[in-house]
Amino acid sequence: MSAEGGFAEIEASGETIGEAKWQAMRELERLHPGLDRNAVTFEVLTEGERGLLGVGTSPARVLARVETATARELQAPGAADSPLGELLCEVVERVAVELGARARVTVTEDDETVQVTASAPDVGMIIGREGRTIDAVQHVVSAIAYRRQGPGGKSVEVDAGGYRERRRARLETTAHEAADRAVRDGAPVRLEPMSAPERRIVHLALQETVGVETESEGDDPDRYVVVLPAQAAEPE
Repeated sequence: MSAEGGFAEIEASGETIGEAKWQAMRELERLHPGLDRNAVTFEVLTEGERGLLGVGTSPARVLARVETATARELQAPGAADSPLGELLCEVVERVAVELGARARVTVTEDDETVQVTASAPDVGMIIGREGRTIDAVQHVVSAIAYRRQGPGGKSVEVDAGGYRERRRARLETTAHEAADRAVRDGAPVRLEPMSAPERRIVHLALQETVGVETESEGDDPDRYVVVLPAQAAEPE
């Protein structure tokens, strides 16, 4: 690492440019906790080459640079409280780099939930069309957390650019539409697999709805909500 003219620089390498950028960013953040990722610029030194059958591969190399004043002054709004939180933060950071998004990832935790939040100018790359990318990331991260914790562990939520609040509104609409269909057809309506926080949104949305009840079925990370006509719900 070098620091000249008010800048801190890190040179890093990897099999791909994305891998090299990720390595450089991790080292900068280790040296400067709370670093604003959007303040970091990259210079590609070599793009790397792969030899025949993988023989003679040369790595990609990048130079990451950030103003030292920025690195010193900025503080992260949230931090991981556990090894699990740190791991999930690393996973989302790695995904963001591979997607080409310059994201800043933070983690906040309480007794029940690990919240991983990515912020970036190009946050749409992380969210994806109709939320498919961030939901895929959510699924992977939840599966990792489940393997680490087992049943009864903390639930995980991955957010970016306020997507989850918009998702909340859509889930509530979906819940009420499912309730209407369950009452009309007199049959249970099974919703898509959801994280524990999302299932809770559906349960609460229909808590006061007359004529329907909700139950969660299946195993994490593929657990889902079933909306039933009240008479079809099984007593707990």
